[in-house]
Amino acid sequence: MAKSEERIQKIKEYILEFQFIYHRTPTMEQIAKAVGTVKSNVYKYLDEMEERGILTRSKREIVINDTIQASPELNRVPILGNVSCGLPEYAEENFEEYVPLPVALFGQGDFYLLRASGNSMIEAGIDPGDLVVVRKQNTAEEGDIVVALVDNETTLKRFYRDKKHRCCRLHPENSKMKDIYVQDCTIQGVAQNVIKAL
Repeated sequence: MAKSEERIQKIKEYILEFQFIYHRTPTMEQIAKAVGTVKSNVYKYLDEMEERGILTRSKREIVINDTIQASPELNRVPILGNVSCGLPEYAEENFEEYVPLPVALFGQGDFYLLRASGNSMIEAGIDPGDLVVVRKQNTAEEGDIVVALVDNETTLKRFYRDKKHRCCRLHPENSKMKDIYVQDCTIQGVAQNVIKAL
């Protein structure tokens, strides 16, 4: 029995849209409901689509073949507001929006974006208005640029442990500014990339 080309296209588009939003493959029931048919029909359509090379199935995953090259894998990342590149300031809790970042460029992981304000990191190439891609983690290596929480305020600085004074040293990348020494700071993430403001 010949399959409807229109329904094949609908199934393909629904799977792609669902995977982009939820980062997983929809169930047979979800596909059936979305295209107005029953589960047994969905199985038959998927079999034909696989035979024709439109998609590939493995376990519960469905990959639409003709979009592998054209559509890069994307990671939806929230913009969480501003982070101070000057004196520490309070970071807004509410996110502005989600932005898709290509995994091929930024890698896998749990990321968020912060908008830089102030000029303490300009010598590291981070200017006011730039978006800083931050990997969410609570540890950092010496010399990492971190989002640090100090007395309920956040700041973006280069991180060092000062063994002599038994504290953390937060170093601004601006030769006109002094280091900040704190007994206790909480690492909220490590900067990975900078998206320059237009």
